[in-house]
Amino acid sequence: MIRVLLVDDHPVVRAGYSRLLEQADGITVVAQVASGQEGYAAFVAHQPDVTVSDVAMPGTGGLELLRKIRLRDPLARVLMCSMYDSQTLVRSALEGGAMGFVTKNAPPDNLVQAVRDSMARQPYLSEDLPPGWLREAKDDSANRVASLTLRELEIWRLLALGHTAAECAQLLNLSLKTVSNNQTQIRDKLGATTSAALVHLAQRHHIIARAVS
Repeated sequence: MIRVLLVDDHPVVRAGYSRLLEQADGITVVAQVASGQEGYAAFVAHQPDVTVSDVAMPGTGGLELLRKIRLRDPLARVLMCSMYDSQTLVRSALEGGAMGFVTKNAPPDNLVQAVRDSMARQPYLSEDLPPGWLREAKDDSANRVASLTLRELEIWRLLALGHTAAECAQLLNLSLKTVSNNQTQIRDKLGATTSAALVHLAQRHHIIARAVS
């Protein structure tokens, strides 16, 4: 059974999504909340298999909720929904670690399939979005990784495994200043602002092994 958390500030949307998902085989909605703040608390409390979140909400929006959830659990499955379909928004969500993006104009069965694909860790875009957007987001990430030097790759690997900068310096026989400078370069090149993001990207690109979920 796939356990789903719904986060949307519109009660009618939440009710519709809940009814749709509950009618599908093998899916149950464990909680429904109306804001990003409540969404994070519900994620911690319920540990859902998939979190479905609106992007635009008062206060903490969906992208910030995505960031906070990924910071707590780099392997969390988060699916973004929105009435907007801008490529920038979609790519930001995917690069931020979202498993997929479904517009609110998409056919209802798209949401069900997106939840199932997210559970299987298969990226998903609703059928009203150009499939090339998913490929472009992947390619952009791959290009960022390819821009790293061999030293930066090794430091990234060690950091993703949980080593501190000081430990990296000792293991690689480098000064702490050199490692710190390289760490800054790695974050800038990858567009990763948190340690959790570095871990997620390292797993995604097979720099380190994925943890068993």
